[in-house]
Amino acid sequence: MARPELAQEIGFFGHVEVVNVDGKDVRKWVPGMTVKAMPWDLPIVGYESDTVYPLRLWECQAIAPFSLESFNNGDYFEAQHALIDAGNITKVLYPNDNHEKGKTLRLMQQYFHSAASVRDILRRHEAAGYTLADLPKQETIQLNDTHPTIAIPELMRILLDEKGLSWDEAWAISSKTFAYTNHTLLPEALETWSESLIQRLLPRHMEIIFEINHRFLQEVRAMWPGDGEKQAKLSIIQEGFHRMVRMANLCVIGSYAVNGVAALHSELVKSDLFPEFHEMYPTRLHNVTNGVTPRRWLKFCNPGLSALVTDKIGSEWPAKLEQLEGIAKFADDAKFQKDYMAVKKQNKQRLADWVKENMGIELDTNAIFDVMIKRLHEYKRQQLDLLHVLSLYHRLLNDPTFDMTPRVVFFGSKAAPGYHLAKEIIFAINKVAEKVNNDPRLGGKLKVVFIPDYRVSMAEMLIPAADVSQQISMAGKEASGTGNMKMALNGALTIGTMDGANVEIREEVGDENIYIFGLDVDGVKRTKAAGYNPYDFYNADPLLKASLDLLLGEEFTPGQPGLLRATYDSLLDGGDPYLCLADFASYVKAHEDMDAQYRDQAGWAKKAILNTALVGKFSSDRSIRDYVNNIWKLEAVSR
Repeated sequence: MARPELAQEIGFFGHVEVVNVDGKDVRKWVPGMTVKAMPWDLPIVGYESDTVYPLRLWECQAIAPFSLESFNNGDYFEAQHALIDAGNITKVLYPNDNHEKGKTLRLMQQYFHSAASVRDILRRHEAAGYTLADLPKQETIQLNDTHPTIAIPELMRILLDEKGLSWDEAWAISSKTFAYTNHTLLPEALETWSESLIQRLLPRHMEIIFEINHRFLQEVRAMWPGDGEKQAKLSIIQEGFHRMVRMANLCVIGSYAVNGVAALHSELVKSDLFPEFHEMYPTRLHNVTNGVTPRRWLKFCNPGLSALVTDKIGSEWPAKLEQLEGIAKFADDAKFQKDYMAVKKQNKQRLADWVKENMGIELDTNAIFDVMIKRLHEYKRQQLDLLHVLSLYHRLLNDPTFDMTPRVVFFGSKAAPGYHLAKEIIFAINKVAEKVNNDPRLGGKLKVVFIPDYRVSMAEMLIPAADVSQQISMAGKEASGTGNMKMALNGALTIGTMDGANVEIREEVGDENIYIFGLDVDGVKRTKAAGYNPYDFYNADPLLKASLDLLLGEEFTPGQPGLLRATYDSLLDGGDPYLCLADFASYVKAHEDMDAQYRDQAGWAKKAILNTALVGKFSSDRSIRDYVNNIWKLEAVSR
């Protein structure tokens, strides 16, 4: 539903003026371009309740109308360029930002959504009769990663320039209103924006960021007198040839609470990512382990299993996921095992039918359905999964004694627009799949399916069909992950590293119902500190060498040798930064153990049932309760 009466005007570019208001000099931003933020409300209906909340979405529209005069004079572009510029702001999500225009558009998008929302929050707050000083008592603005960080200087700008508050009054409000959820430990994923870009696009905001930083660095100097290194590390401004604004630092400084999204991740945030901030603000950093909604990720996407669960423990579990524990007592029940595996078989058949119809690939539903669905990134290690596929291919063709349960390896993934190597890995997976799926020598034992245009509706088909859930990021890099929770909930057995939420899934389901392999966080640190050389592993392991060498010739690219070399090079000459080769042997062994277990279908069914039964902790309802109790400190409203 469009809500034009609540539209906001949002500015960009322009300059800052000093104007005299009541004998006081006040700084005022004069934008050079203004657009309209049109709100659209999408009603979100509570589960089995009479509560409906609007999710407010913003569309960018031009304020300048279509120019008939320019059009009649033959200047067709000029007639509508305002419409084109405005429309782009909400047209393309995550534009390619490896060039200046892309960066500008991305920052415009972040500011547009943040500014529209902040203005709307203040409008609603004041309309309800509350004072500005009461804003933190009534509202929390939760920053979901660093993307909306610009909301901090935007709220400060409104309080200072439009509401006439002093700096101390404005900061007292703002710093108690924002909370920040950190989603990544990767330094390159913690957003930085060039000072010159912010200065050009949002000149007043850059002034406010400088002032926040100036005051904060006084705190740093008071705590660590004369320590220039600490000041340089903690400063919002990163010095260099092109000075950069560190949005994560601004988030920590400008928020009353910061949380990671899994227990391990939150500890690493304290010890590795923000140790000095933790020292300065010892009560500010928290943990809220992620969760998934059981309404979508079990009840809706897996009706067969939902019916089976409801038959055993009643119908309250979708809102009280801890009740799933009640089916643990049926894990050894032969009849329940049979029914449970029959549901899994139906889900596999549904997926196989889709693959046949849309991709022309015939699948055996008796095979292990081995699923890796997640954003394509080197740290998530799709390339390690590919190496395992290559090892199976090599062994099937060259080792007459090698026996394996038929296996279908699924990949579902997308790469960021400017991430070249990620696209090379996708290309390699698809080239390997073409050969593997059409090689009669394999006797149908191995298939590889790269799902095109991976999306939520595909996840709803893949997750209930998964036998094996691949969660194989290098330890210490994955903040949490939620695919691991969704697949475990639907009875897939996890093969994973001690990373992110895998650690907590293992605690819940027990060591015997999960397949953990590879280096842990300390092992990764030791291996890197010792001077890791991937060639040591490559030369010492004949299976690894043979598997990797397959990428060099023309086995998968007939007539075009070396076409898959980028993936090979990244793992050897590129230094294998995410230790795929170090973890390869352990990974292969875990897969062999899994394969052996799958041959005992009763034993496999027991493990799968226990995964479903014991992951009730990972409900989004519990996550939200953690935010309510530990971050927002809300009190329930009596009805």
